[in-house]
Amino acid sequence: MTITTEEELAKLKAIGSICAQVLDKMAAALRPGITTAELDDLGRILLEQAGARSAPQLTYDFPGATCISVNEEIAHGIPGARVIQPGDLVNIDVSAEKDGVFADMGASYVVPPVTDILARLTRDGRKAMWAGIKQVAPGAPLANIGNAIGKFAKKNGYTLITNLASHGVGDSLHDEPGEIPTWPDKSERRKIADGLVFTIEPFLSLGGKYAMDSAKDDGWTLVSRPPALCVQYEHTIVATKRGPVVVTLP
Repeated sequence: MTITTEEELAKLKAIGSICAQVLDKMAAALRPGITTAELDDLGRILLEQAGARSAPQLTYDFPGATCISVNEEIAHGIPGARVIQPGDLVNIDVSAEKDGVFADMGASYVVPPVTDILARLTRDGRKAMWAGIKQVAPGAPLANIGNAIGKFAKKNGYTLITNLASHGVGDSLHDEPGEIPTWPDKSERRKIADGLVFTIEPFLSLGGKYAMDSAKDDGWTLVSRPPALCVQYEHTIVATKRGPVVVTLP
């Protein structure tokens, strides 16, 4: 999607705010003893109350309103009977549609008690995302995003998952310009267009390099290879002459 009117921007901000509010309320409900299915039910109800529809269900017939990935799972976890335990690392990804416009966001959380390792990883996961967001400007190379995230990761001793990319969003869940690397990629030569809508979502890890199908073989759930802790943070962004506009804020 490329924003050309104030009406388009208003619709994008509306669905972005809905995603953010749903994610915040799901995160607040995250506690030992709750199942991922119960957490997902909350997300589904909140989306319905806001007049929005789950984007993964609408687009891919995903078996959940949201994606909830726990510990060894790093993306596309299917909500179910899994019970959240103290110390779990949980990623919640909320993407939704309203009035024909899509937004996408995600974040990783630690259920107390929080170890020093996970406190640092989650803190730096957010920093990695913002390092990429700061590179957004019309006319700038898309590669600047991955280069900035890669520089941050290398400086702080992390790896990046290099087969889960950011993407265009807006007219659909996965929109033009297609995949956008959040790691250094010398083959990336495209420029950021004014008004372009896309996500920035690095997967920062303590050793992981690729996302692979899990042993569950459910067609969705992905794990890190080699096995390692991993976090993901994601916002939907609009590139404007005034700088990046983050629409997935409450």
